[in-house]
Amino acid sequence: MDKVCLECGERIVGREDKKFCGDGCRNAYNNKINKDSTNYMRNINNKLRKNYRILSEINVEGKSKTTKSKLRDRGFDFDFMTTILHTKSGNTYYFIYDQGYMVLDNDFYMLVKKDI
Repeated sequence: MDKVCLECGERIVGREDKKFCGDGCRNAYNNKINKDSTNYMRNINNKLRKNYRILSEINVEGKSKTTKSKLRDRGFDFDFMTTILHTKSGNTYYFIYDQGYMVLDNDFYMLVKKDI
């Protein structure tokens, strides 16, 4: 029985376990499968990526301080994060993947990077 490409339906020539006729079809198929299914999801993912990029640009050393206004001026949205971590000492860290921040006094923020 001839195998056919999962993307375009063309006959596949080559290895027995091949699923696609070429790189173009493999990429198109995977892009279709992995795309954000709704605008809502896409918008949230874009905000998370933007927040992550801002923290990464400011927190080059892995641990630093910044101000709320500096984060806001760059477009940081404090409503979007991936994880909230409560420590035993009572501190609360807000993370976007491995980049996080903790609220300090006087509108200062401690930026941290989680070791993964």
